[in-house]
Amino acid sequence: QVHVLESGGGFVQAGGSLRLSCVVTGGTFTNYALAWFRQAPGRQREFVAYVRSIYRTTYYSDSVKGRFTISTDNEKNEMYLQMSSLKPEDTAVYYCAADPKIFWGDTYRAPTNFDYWGQGTQVTVSS
Repeated sequence: QVHVLESGGGFVQAGGSLRLSCVVTGGTFTNYALAWFRQAPGRQREFVAYVRSIYRTTYYSDSVKGRFTISTDNEKNEMYLQMSSLKPEDTAVYYCAADPKIFWGDTYRAPTNFDYWGQGTQVTVSS
């Protein structure tokens, strides 16, 4: 059984930094495609960043490119999202997602394509 657990959210002023962590247990960690999504109140869940460590592949949404960095520690079964230069519009609940299937094209951007999810962690950026 796969378990996904995020941590590291909090409250930060604009321009600040936070690091989110996500532990994935069950199965072989390097077999999973991993991603961060976020959901602000009244909005749909949106793609933030993706990593497939076995292929050394990462992708980012245009809104976070250059400010956020996704990475993994395969020995710890852990994924991270280092967020810098945070903006008030980054305020949302951030979710970690995992799935073992191969993603073609940009299908990794659709949250419905991921089977395993964490409970979410709140990130609030004040202006």
